[in-house]
Amino acid sequence: MKIVLLAGLCASLAFGVGCGGSGMGSNNGGGGGGTTTPDATVTVSKTTTGPFGVAMSTSFQPAEWDDQFFTLNPSATTTLGNLGSHHIRLQGVSQGVPQTTASTWDFTTLDDITQPVLGIGDHSPEFQIAVAPAFMYDSNHNFLDPTYQQFAAYTQDLVEYYNITGGFSAPDGQHVSPSGLPITWWGIYNEPNFNNLNSTQYTQLYNAVVPAMQAVDPSLKYAAVELGDYSGLANQYLPAFVSGVTAHVDVLATHFYSTCNQQDTDTTVFQTVPGFAIEVGDIYTQLKTNAALTTVPVWVTENNVNADYDAGGGISACNGTTFVPDLRGSSPFFAAWRPYVFSQLGKAGVQALYHWDFGADQQFGEVDYNTDALQLSYWVDDWLGKTFPTSLGSQLLQFTSTDDADFETLAVVNNDNSVIVMVANHTVNASTDNNGSGVSKTVSVDISALGTFSSGTLLTIDKNTDVANGPTATSVTPASQMTITLNGYSVGILSLKP
Repeated sequence: MKIVLLAGLCASLAFGVGCGGSGMGSNNGGGGGGTTTPDATVTVSKTTTGPFGVAMSTSFQPAEWDDQFFTLNPSATTTLGNLGSHHIRLQGVSQGVPQTTASTWDFTTLDDITQPVLGIGDHSPEFQIAVAPAFMYDSNHNFLDPTYQQFAAYTQDLVEYYNITGGFSAPDGQHVSPSGLPITWWGIYNEPNFNNLNSTQYTQLYNAVVPAMQAVDPSLKYAAVELGDYSGLANQYLPAFVSGVTAHVDVLATHFYSTCNQQDTDTTVFQTVPGFAIEVGDIYTQLKTNAALTTVPVWVTENNVNADYDAGGGISACNGTTFVPDLRGSSPFFAAWRPYVFSQLGKAGVQALYHWDFGADQQFGEVDYNTDALQLSYWVDDWLGKTFPTSLGSQLLQFTSTDDADFETLAVVNNDNSVIVMVANHTVNASTDNNGSGVSKTVSVDISALGTFSSGTLLTIDKNTDVANGPTATSVTPASQMTITLNGYSVGILSLKP
């Protein structure tokens, strides 16, 4: 599947820090109160350390190579709706950019995806204005108008098309969205650091575009920057923006991928994850230097294992070698990796996490583009969103673990006093593994400090998960110590009700 302007090409390779563990470990088999010695013990305290709220979402890239997704897969609207995504992201590129010349427009490709999405879920997508119409650039993809007023006028027309009754008038006629459903959230440009805009230039663009859009519809909300992120970038790119932005900012958005090289080992990929959280901390530090931005949240609006793609002729966009799809985006590896990312980013204060992207191949997709068949990544994202909805007012619970190198633990208490403990097993079997199987382990969860619970369930996602129908949570009897058995790369989610 061809993908252009994809986030973070090779960006996350610099994140070789942190605690992605490896080692053989021992497979001690089942838990459930037996005599088997656990591989690790997690002890949960009743002390809370701050809020936790990460809304899960997904993405589309309207363009000529995927605009027929909903036509080919009529049931996809149901599949997507069941995912419960927050502000689904739309990134129109190539023929998905509707202005074709200075005087002509064609919304067909863009709306083949946008109109179905407008009718799904929260009916409130984030429309990322990823790129300007081609005629606004020179041959080196630099804006011909350095004041960005031409681009700002284009963004006004987009708002009028979707949000204003009657749409807008152009030399080739009147253009109006067929659904009449408005778009509130708008992302301003895609990865300016990878698309010929330095921080000062991007700030000038943002300050020109947002007021122009507000003049059309004052109710709009804006996601700024949408960086192709990598270690240290926030401290390099953001100072000029946070000191120079005068237009309104609702969200600071960024993108994280663990690799741009399919040959990177599992250990290397897992080790990038703590670096994502460090970078988010740097973003918040930069935001606090401007009083107007201190309450602005961070969203990660693109995330997946590998950012590489086929640039044409079967050649890798990142490496210039033969492109090889990275199957870790939908294999059991993902069942450990995405929960690890979700936990680390949420603890760092991220408030939304977007999958790149919904209908694609085994590297990127939550469902298969050609058949709408569900992939394991769909169920991982689905259960993260359902288990940790932002409506629960979750607070992080303090805990200790005897093994933070091989397991990622997330423990929260909700406003109804229910408790959720998630453990992701990212133990690597061998240092050379690439999409390996991981190591089966057991984890003992000590919840004695939390009092008693009346009921509980345990959900696991691993290599044995029924991909067609999804995992099923099983009832467990609450006890002071609970055992979670994790079969290789996997995640276990223990939910307890008072």
